[in-house]
Amino acid sequence: MDPNSLIEALRGTMDPNLREAAERQLNEVKGVNFTSTLLQVTMSEQLDLPVRQAGVIYLKNMVTQFWSEGDNTNNEAPASNNIPDEDRQFIRDNIVEAIIHSPERIRVQLTTCIHHMIKHDYPAKWTAIVDKIGFYLQSDNSGCWLGILMCLYQLVKNYEYKKPDERQPLIAAMQIFMPMLKDRFIQLLPDPSSDSVLVQKQIFKILYALFQLINRQNLTEWMEILKTVVDRDVPPVRSLYKLHRLSGFSGCTLQVDEDERPELPWWKCKKWALHILARLFERYGSPGNTTKEYTEFAELFLKGYAVAAQQVLLKVLYQYKEMQYVAPRVLQQTLNYINQGIAHAVTWKNLKPHIQGIIQDVVFPLMCYTDSDEELWQEDPYEYIRMKFDVFEDFISPTTAAQTLLYTACNKRKEVLQKTMGFCYQILTEPTSDPRKKDGALHMIGSLAEILLKKKIYKDQMEFMLQNHVFPLFRSELGYMRARACWVLHYFCEVKFKSDQNLQTALELTRLCLINDNEMPVKVEAAIALQVLISNQEKAKEYITPFIRPVMQALLHIVRETENDDLTNVIQKMICEYSEEVTPIAVEMTQHLAMTFNQVIQTGPDEEGGDDKAVTAMGILNTIDTLLSVVEDHKEITQQLEGICLQVIGTVLQQHVLGEQFYEEILSLAHSLTCQQVSPQMWQLLPLVFEVFQQDGFDYFTDMMPLLHNYVTVDTDTLLSDTKYLEIIYSMCKKILTGDPGEDPECHAAKLLEVIILQCKGRGIDQVPFLTL
Repeated sequence: MDPNSLIEALRGTMDPNLREAAERQLNEVKGVNFTSTLLQVTMSEQLDLPVRQAGVIYLKNMVTQFWSEGDNTNNEAPASNNIPDEDRQFIRDNIVEAIIHSPERIRVQLTTCIHHMIKHDYPAKWTAIVDKIGFYLQSDNSGCWLGILMCLYQLVKNYEYKKPDERQPLIAAMQIFMPMLKDRFIQLLPDPSSDSVLVQKQIFKILYALFQLINRQNLTEWMEILKTVVDRDVPPVRSLYKLHRLSGFSGCTLQVDEDERPELPWWKCKKWALHILARLFERYGSPGNTTKEYTEFAELFLKGYAVAAQQVLLKVLYQYKEMQYVAPRVLQQTLNYINQGIAHAVTWKNLKPHIQGIIQDVVFPLMCYTDSDEELWQEDPYEYIRMKFDVFEDFISPTTAAQTLLYTACNKRKEVLQKTMGFCYQILTEPTSDPRKKDGALHMIGSLAEILLKKKIYKDQMEFMLQNHVFPLFRSELGYMRARACWVLHYFCEVKFKSDQNLQTALELTRLCLINDNEMPVKVEAAIALQVLISNQEKAKEYITPFIRPVMQALLHIVRETENDDLTNVIQKMICEYSEEVTPIAVEMTQHLAMTFNQVIQTGPDEEGGDDKAVTAMGILNTIDTLLSVVEDHKEITQQLEGICLQVIGTVLQQHVLGEQFYEEILSLAHSLTCQQVSPQMWQLLPLVFEVFQQDGFDYFTDMMPLLHNYVTVDTDTLLSDTKYLEIIYSMCKKILTGDPGEDPECHAAKLLEVIILQCKGRGIDQVPFLTL
């Protein structure tokens, strides 16, 4: 294709008035030289960046969708979508240089391309990639290093999770590259510029992905490098401006916000160094728990390197204690490493004199309510709730790492628990204590609940602690303190109350918070606390029984407001606890849940928060199913619920994208609705289920089986009254048994045919013309 025509077409894709015609033109000219010309356009420094970006996005889409077709000799894809061999060779010959010389926005897209190319071409069709990487790694031109390391990283990522015997092509190449990477890193260490540190970070990412290449021979040098990077100072903010400018960065960084500081290359490099150290300790810190081949290496690491690394990390914690800035992920990984050291005698000996200081000066501040917590609570309480209940947030949170370290230290080292509890009680009993400090102390005590309730010396004091230090907080004007009070009751839900009055007070305070509190984060904590108290305290259920209607209404309201999936679990458990009391309000509850489901699914699966909402929607469907199960003996109520449920089922079945997420749940709903009888409306559902089967083939037949079984056995008369019903079920079984879906669906299909024969024997089934396999 003529490059100028391609450039104009790409430029047209950026103009809303020309986009449709430009995209049509691009689709029409796909063929020989199209993909290679896209790469040439992407590489052209004479063109303006938006055109190059449009070109690289088209190139990425072509490579990710169609490069794999080079693996197939019998290609059924349209010819216009094929990437011809000459184009493939041109791209292999030039993409490495394109990545090296492109600006970051284009390089990101090109690395996706090379990842797919390596996946399908290396080593069989593209051994030259290894030679190119070696050539540029040895080059004295430092401008090549970051780009070539990104190429090497994509090579490594392709093999990261493969079995050891499948990694041989990579291991052979890395035997050559590892010494090069180490030498290059040592060369760069004295250079504090951002360009140098970005290259160092990329080397660490490669090392982390191919962790097993650290061995006895190179451990000493890599450990020195890792310790040096963690230990070195991040240039002060005033120096960053100069270093950025020297490295070609534009804009002054004197005003770097704290939220943006973790993204600076110096902190990112430290983060990856700590990733590697934490993983080394996790994998090899316990020689007795490693595989035989690594026992010797683990002994070497634990006795020769773990303590020296721990010393460097203690300095990081000291900096945090002294109110110096430490990036959150750096702090989190540091705490993870320190946590690993608690269990081992050799590292504990070194850590023991510092542990109380760490708990009081690092762990405790992290577990207190902060200014950023307050800002988020006030500006967006729903985002505050989402963040506090996000398991992925926990995975990277310094607070969670601090909580884990605290638990490990108090659990494994008995002297730590006594001192920690003394520290917390001192704060709780000080009348003038800052409420945020009380919050932190209660956060620590709640995190230790499992340990405290097992030790006689403490478990008998916990009721007193709740009565004197937690119950009064329900009257606090500070929302976060009321939320903490609920949270503590949640974590001490198994405490043995000696006083029924104290249990009643706990339940009453939590119930009132759930129903009357004006702040949603408090209501969410109250909801969870109330449910776990009811589940764990024998006398609690009876006390809450008179209030079940307003409690359930409050829970339904909170689910709709927050779309929090933890609360759908709370409602399900409450329904099971109070099945008798819930029955009269089951219709009202199901209507509410159906409306909430429709609200939640308005967010598409690809939109922000789509995955979280999908989990919540599944929880809502499971909750409706739970309601159906508790009212199954009440025919009139079940009939009323059927109409509501059919609307939900219809919504899912009519939207294919939705269906793929929720088929399992709505098929379970349909099964529940057909266990006692099959109404005419439920028979109308069968053709819709057949459509799903035809669209998605074998994927959901096993999930459909309980519903199909009900159609055959619960209402055999209707099944035989219209041959189309029997024909639908027979057609599904035939497709399964004549296809190749796997053993499980085949067994279900054969069983269903057997049930039809047994159920319909003597009722003229042998006269049905299509029943022949």
